[in-house]
Amino acid sequence: MKTAITARKPDQTGSALMLTLIMSAIALALLAGAMSWSASSTRLTYRSIQYNRSVAAAEAATEKVVTQINHDFLYGTEKLVINNLNTYQKTVPSSLDSPYWSTWEFDDGNGNTGQTYVQRGAAVNYIVLNSTYAGLQGYVSTYTIVSHAQDTASPQQVIAGVLQQLQLASIPVFQFAMYSSGEMEVSCGQSFTITGRVHSNGELYVEPDNSLTFESSVTAVMSVLFQRDPLDTRGKPSGTVVYAETNQPVFPVPALTLPIGTTNTPQAIREIIEPPPVGEDPTSALGQLRYYNQCDMIVVASDTGVSATSGYLINGFATHIPTNDLATFVSTTNSFRDAREGKTVQPIDINIGNLTAWSLTNSSLRYSTIGSNLILSSVYVLDSRTLTGNNLNAVRVFNGRQLPPNGLTVATGRPLYVLGDYNEPNTTNLGTANTSATLPASLVADAITILSDSWSDANSTNPVGSRVASSTTVNAAILTGAVDTTLGHYSGGMENFPRFLETWGTTKFTYNGSMIKMFPSLYATSYWNNNNNIYSPPTRNWAYDANFDDPTKLPPKTPSLLQVTRGQWATVPPGQNAAP
Repeated sequence: MKTAITARKPDQTGSALMLTLIMSAIALALLAGAMSWSASSTRLTYRSIQYNRSVAAAEAATEKVVTQINHDFLYGTEKLVINNLNTYQKTVPSSLDSPYWSTWEFDDGNGNTGQTYVQRGAAVNYIVLNSTYAGLQGYVSTYTIVSHAQDTASPQQVIAGVLQQLQLASIPVFQFAMYSSGEMEVSCGQSFTITGRVHSNGELYVEPDNSLTFESSVTAVMSVLFQRDPLDTRGKPSGTVVYAETNQPVFPVPALTLPIGTTNTPQAIREIIEPPPVGEDPTSALGQLRYYNQCDMIVVASDTGVSATSGYLINGFATHIPTNDLATFVSTTNSFRDAREGKTVQPIDINIGNLTAWSLTNSSLRYSTIGSNLILSSVYVLDSRTLTGNNLNAVRVFNGRQLPPNGLTVATGRPLYVLGDYNEPNTTNLGTANTSATLPASLVADAITILSDSWSDANSTNPVGSRVASSTTVNAAILTGAVDTTLGHYSGGMENFPRFLETWGTTKFTYNGSMIKMFPSLYATSYWNNNNNIYSPPTRNWAYDANFDDPTKLPPKTPSLLQVTRGQWATVPPGQNAAP
């Protein structure tokens, strides 16, 4: 048997070896590519994670500044914000906030480490707001806050920047038909239409016993409820409600507050109508809002008589008004009975017509500062008389159809009574919503009571049936207090916010203005009650005065509510302080 031997050619052996080497090389290349891709992917993933961490850190830095600006604005107005700009620019997260920040570095985009970019816009504009309170107008300034952040302990030091913008809005309060710093109740025994905005900084109880129509927006910080206040023991509301503009009220919304430098409770807000305590800085947050510090003239009634000076902002109370001048428009000789309070009112009577004439011709207040020709537009009345028994300190304005040419604000910490038509020089406009001839006006007090053109002091002690009112028109914003609902005692609601002491019935009380319920009354504190020889309600011919939509027609010394609105948010490249 023979064995066959097959011999391979040399070129075949070399080809197999080459193929093996090629396949191995390809495998190694694929492996290297996979490893490179994996490493690159890991680096990209880490970089992405680190970028997100840097964005979050930069946002934390801007939020720290945003929080401080928000606090300073709401507690001290924009003046405090402007004063603290340098502080904000040096504010960044640090290890004092948390050990986490010990390895982080922040800069303002201009190469300054340990700083945040904070810039106020060039102009403050009176504009229509477009936030929750769209349609309201306010003085708005814009602040831009930018921070860039990187973690210096990271293998990849990735820088990220965040930009935020804040709008600081000061909203004149008299843009509401009805506003309450706390809870609000709206009821009605007769058909009632509210023509302007309504806002409650707490609960809003909508509780009609007839038809109630809201013709503009309705907002509340808490809820809008079709029910009585839980402390109101009257039966369930039996009327109907129509929301004519949006069909539904809007709640919850951010609160609108006054910058009084303390907790913004109704009780704290009341300080704005009180004189300051000894030693208070008039430039403090609360000091700047006190009517006592703002008004052009201060009238003081004490046990020794009546005196008056120029205001703090005029020349630091330095000018004394001659006694003979005061006698032409101030008196303290009258008295009448307030059936609701059960007390005899001893008013400081202010003859507005005579005050107007005096303000145009006097040689004291008009020239109280060098080069000035002051036209009086605001008066604060301080009643510090010591009255005994059932007597009530108060202020009363009368003969008020003609105001000074720039309008007039009358403010006091005591109850205020308005006798007869007010701020309507055009007889044909009495009893109408036509306010084309009126001037900017507001009445500010502990409580406000309307006395009709037919009011008689001598008749005030007689039964309510003999105190018969006649048609009366008042055109002025009112900022005042109320006696809130307690168990078994209804507050009277916004429909009885201005008080009455006469029999009105079908007689109209025409009111054009803005009703601001700011605080609890301190002096006129008796509960609302129209069934106890006090009054019968008028036919309410009420409307929001659209003049107040024009900033040039707002009442003198109108306070502003504050609101912070967030604007643009964006990431920005390193070294930049503006969104791309």
